[in-house]
Amino acid sequence: MDRIQLVQSVLEGRRPDRPPLSFWCHFPADQVWGRAAVDAHMAHLEAWDLDFLKVMNDNGYPHDGRIRDAADLASLTVLDGDEAGFARQLDLLADLKRELAGRVLMTTTVFNAWATLRRLVGPPKVKHGPPDLTSVNGPSSTIKRFLADDAQAVTTALRTIGASLANFARRCVEAGADGVFLSVRDDWVDSPGAGESLYRRLVRPTDLDILAGAAGGRFNMVHVCGKAVDFRAFAEYPAHVINWADRAAGPAIRDVSGWAKPALSGGVDNLSTLPDGTPDDVCREVADALGQAGDRPLIITPGCTYDPQVVPRANLEALCRAVRTEKSTD
Repeated sequence: MDRIQLVQSVLEGRRPDRPPLSFWCHFPADQVWGRAAVDAHMAHLEAWDLDFLKVMNDNGYPHDGRIRDAADLASLTVLDGDEAGFARQLDLLADLKRELAGRVLMTTTVFNAWATLRRLVGPPKVKHGPPDLTSVNGPSSTIKRFLADDAQAVTTALRTIGASLANFARRCVEAGADGVFLSVRDDWVDSPGAGESLYRRLVRPTDLDILAGAAGGRFNMVHVCGKAVDFRAFAEYPAHVINWADRAAGPAIRDVSGWAKPALSGGVDNLSTLPDGTPDDVCREVADALGQAGDRPLIITPGCTYDPQVVPRANLEALCRAVRTEKSTD
């Protein structure tokens, strides 16, 4: 099987010759757009001979200035999806499409409406890296304060951002992406057992709008970041694949393999095993993930980004070796 066939088999519920593999990390600030970004993505893909490319997106949502209070939310308007930072990402996708020449599938990162609003109300992020699973407040507290001040303004802002991201997602597919990698996170919004779900009421509709925008894609992934409050709701999204931190955040692969409809992507702990474990630990984790999946085919990936400054190369080599020596028993 070629790499597209490997992935496509899993999407169709069939066991391929071996599990598909990919992993991803943020690149330095001078490699997020233009030729430098193309070269960084291609070098990463080719160095590890990955089975699909997850395109990073650190180009930012097009908006001038910082939102400091609820009244500032009125400055948000529905965008066409090709403005400023959007355009840089679209150019990157078009260039990567030409470079890839149909060798692998390519999915591009889209942060959902709540995550985007967090970035607009919070301080500029200096460095991008693996998520902090314990950090559920920060800019989200600011959004909730805005909700208390003017709930309608926040609702309208989220819908506006969602509509803009839906336009952007559509343009990503038109530019050459095979789908989007929609990053969602409900523990920034809801707490377990807290009653009515703000996420379901305010954010889920915008997630679905974004996925509808990318409906022309054949490789749409939902990435569940953080510790999901309602994982089952995300597993019901109309996407081809669901990716999450099954090790660090849960639920375990074995607990969802019998009912989750999208193809499953995960199995490797990007926060602990990759940076702190041994190559043998990594190999055992791959074998354990496949065992948990049972009859379900599995795409082997980390639960989220890894930090290339702290993950030993030997552990990434072990990850590749463990997957490529795994054979289907079908």
